[in-house]
Amino acid sequence: MRDRLRYLNHTVAALLALVMFSLPVTAAETRLDTLFSQLEGAAPEEARRIASEIELEWAKSGSPAMDLLLRRGKDALEADDMEMAVEHLSAAIDHAPGFAEAWHLRSVAFFRREHYGLALNDLAQVLALEPRHFNALFGMGRVFEETGRAALAHEAFERSQAIHPHHEAVSEALERVSREMGGTDL
Repeated sequence: MRDRLRYLNHTVAALLALVMFSLPVTAAETRLDTLFSQLEGAAPEEARRIASEIELEWAKSGSPAMDLLLRRGKDALEADDMEMAVEHLSAAIDHAPGFAEAWHLRSVAFFRREHYGLALNDLAQVLALEPRHFNALFGMGRVFEETGRAALAHEAFERSQAIHPHHEAVSEALERVSREMGGTDL
């Protein structure tokens, strides 16, 4: 009987821990869903604000240690130290493989180093974790554009624009790639 009670106590404690850890994720997902709904019909100025809020949500891992690694990775990107950026972001990914923004920022470092295959691999992982990641879709378009695959770039940019209709860099990229393709709409 005592063993059974101890087992039951451990089971209840484990379930409680599971529920407590999943609540912040659920709240973040609900907040993101709301923000994406607002982004869809927002005016350009409002869209920029909403997109910034989405990016802030993406930057939250739920772990202070992972948030610190992400911050250090961002700082290294800003300092143009791609090697250090890859190190910090790889550490974040190793410890939190579900942290899409770490994958995204590492793809940026790979892109800047012209390691396009590695960048595409990380971008695919971002999109597997967060299919609405308009910056990852934009990044994928940039990789395709840099590697001479204009049709794929155009498609990636269109997918990004469908999520964030007022993303200025995406609009510019679509115009550029459309000109390169001879004005052909896909």
